[in-house]
Amino acid sequence: MCVESDGCEIEGCSSSDEVRTLSGSMSPGLKSNPDLHPCRPGQKFRAALLKCRSPAAAAGILSFGNVLNYMDRYTVAGVVLDIQRNYNVSDSRIGLLQTVFICSFMVAAPIFGYLGDRFNRKVILSCGIFFWSIVTLLSSFISKEYFWLFVLSRGLVGIGESSYSSISPTIIGDLFTSNTRTMMLSVFYLAIPLGSGLGYILGSSAKEAAGDWHWALRVSPILGITAGFLILLFVPDPKRGSADQLGGRIRSRTSWLCDMKALAKNRSYVFSSLASAAVSFATGAFGIWIPGYLFRARVVQKTAEACTKEICSSTDSMVFGAITCVTGLLGVVIGALTTRLCRQKTERADPLVCAVSMLGSAIFICLIFVVAKKSIIGAYVCIFIGETLLFLNWAITADILMFVVIPTRRATAVAFQSFTSHLLGDAGSPYLIGLISDALQQKYTTSALWRFLSLGYALMLCPFIIVLGGMFFLATALYFLDDKDKAEAQCNQATQPPSSVKV
Repeated sequence: MCVESDGCEIEGCSSSDEVRTLSGSMSPGLKSNPDLHPCRPGQKFRAALLKCRSPAAAAGILSFGNVLNYMDRYTVAGVVLDIQRNYNVSDSRIGLLQTVFICSFMVAAPIFGYLGDRFNRKVILSCGIFFWSIVTLLSSFISKEYFWLFVLSRGLVGIGESSYSSISPTIIGDLFTSNTRTMMLSVFYLAIPLGSGLGYILGSSAKEAAGDWHWALRVSPILGITAGFLILLFVPDPKRGSADQLGGRIRSRTSWLCDMKALAKNRSYVFSSLASAAVSFATGAFGIWIPGYLFRARVVQKTAEACTKEICSSTDSMVFGAITCVTGLLGVVIGALTTRLCRQKTERADPLVCAVSMLGSAIFICLIFVVAKKSIIGAYVCIFIGETLLFLNWAITADILMFVVIPTRRATAVAFQSFTSHLLGDAGSPYLIGLISDALQQKYTTSALWRFLSLGYALMLCPFIIVLGGMFFLATALYFLDDKDKAEAQCNQATQPPSSVKV
């Protein structure tokens, strides 16, 4: 017999005579009490939900939500040629779509970080998902005379998605620790390339099936609303620091200003955030422009015709999306395994693995623009290797943050790192690349060859930024151990009972 905490009996829930409360406490068997009454259907449902709220299930649901987060973000990139033709806008104005999205995303991130360290995190997550899902759905009905309104809708979507990216990693950080946390964060951040790739595939497939690119924006909102309800039902909101054996024992919470000052003095956090900005710069520019760049290469090679039809060719978006999914899986898995192996050799393994992967990625990304004019297959090979190395560091960067930042300010740290990486990274890179491409095209007579070359010259900025990011990860390695020890010392000091503190 099992008994709920309000004194009702759950029939048939256990074969043994034990008492289990909602808090999980157990005691020896009790004989049936005539005052007990059968649970009402709602109470049975609640008890069943509690059994399903395992940390692994929560991590799975949060990862699923992250897939949808990035799938919605890059669905627009999958139909960017159609959007450009529909609204009749230049490269720079198309780049503005992503720039406005990221600007609103990064401005909202610190706000949600503050809220995530102080209020119920799963409610904030669910509200954010519902908001961006509804806005995305409504944006699919904007007519071609109102490009400014379509741009505004992308900014509103960025606000909704910011809540998710800022808060959800901290829940995983409070559910797991050590190598298990690394593995779960790897699964969570695997959703970034997986969702990005699926965004291209979803956008292209929905467009082809419906014969209208607007339908690309009407699928992910349905899945997003589903994920919001799953989070409300099955994801717990653990106490901050519970996985680090600190839950309920941290005796004081610092102010937001104090948190920001501490993060600014944390050199590992600062350098890893700058390195993350370099990654965001490259992935933001690539996500918008690489499919279009490869399409222009096909036009130059005379294996495709310029986009003049109602529906533009989606071959390169589909292939690039599939490559992004596979390289994301390989990158995150290789990164987690490599880091675990290297930790046996050096305690600075996390930032060093990131630095090496970044420098290697820059080489292959440079080669994309060398071989694309002659061989699309060769360009895809370089993209495959370059993206795998670039995606390798995503989960590791999050794990670095968990090591060097105390639990009560992790949501703020994640949010501010997101703000910094977007401000210096993909907030400006899509627009900047489009602006450079437009400027180069204006200097010479416009032709298919020059449209291809001008965009390639603009994209050559990315590998140089990636090398700079590798340097920042090397700087992180210099201070990683000191900052990790400081974080552990602060946690120990914060959890000491008052009687043990010397006056």
